[in-house]
Amino acid sequence: MMPGEERPDDPVGVFVAAVRANRPASVLALDFDGTLAEMVEDPAVAVPLPGAVAAVERAASRWGEVAVVSGRPLRFLEGHLPAPEVTLVGLYGLEIRRAGSVSEHPDAAAWRAAVGRAVELARESSLERVGIESKGASLTLHYRTARDQAPAVEEVARQIAAATGLLVRPAKLSIELHPPTSVDKGTAMADLASRHPGPVGFVGDDLGDLPAFGVLSGLRSTGRITLAAAVIGAETPAGVTAAADLVLDGPAGVLDLLDRLDQ
Repeated sequence: MMPGEERPDDPVGVFVAAVRANRPASVLALDFDGTLAEMVEDPAVAVPLPGAVAAVERAASRWGEVAVVSGRPLRFLEGHLPAPEVTLVGLYGLEIRRAGSVSEHPDAAAWRAAVGRAVELARESSLERVGIESKGASLTLHYRTARDQAPAVEEVARQIAAATGLLVRPAKLSIELHPPTSVDKGTAMADLASRHPGPVGFVGDDLGDLPAFGVLSGLRSTGRITLAAAVIGAETPAGVTAAADLVLDGPAGVLDLLDRLDQ
């Protein structure tokens, strides 16, 4: 929430009532890692919590639009959420699947060579025990299993950014390098909200989710009913929970919320 903004006494109750009154015009977006899936040491093996995919698909069949908005590439998200009714927003909005149709941000292709060079520089660096995840149009350096390497990872990321023109974004025990576009979860959330006139909700757990919370705050100031839910875990930054209307206890708490919203 923004400073000075009033929070409803029962934000979930207000949101649920509004959704029930106008479900076909309502929007719900969720992050993937730490929200639908537990955080794991190796991002490649992350999977949705049992029941999560079914809950998301069930909501997608009834709401105006349900989306998973993630820093993951679209190909990863499609592997876990194949149903075309679920909108998938990959790489913060550089890749989108909506109603089964895939589109790419016009700037994404132009930066793939720079990302490729960034991957090479990361592999040539002195980093040890750090995961190097190429996502095609972005790069993530994971130090979850090498937390003592955080300062070195930050320095290498700055050097790579200077050499390639990519931008550095901090994330949970990782550093991301992205093309210098205006695309983030805030722009993704704004696009989703613009397509449907009803209540809008977002569920996330990381710094990259804050722009989406900010968009919801702006919509609320215009009279739109919104819900910003933060998923708390061992790695959740304090700023995320401070910006939320509601705090959920891990992905299991997200499933509980989805169940309540389905009633």
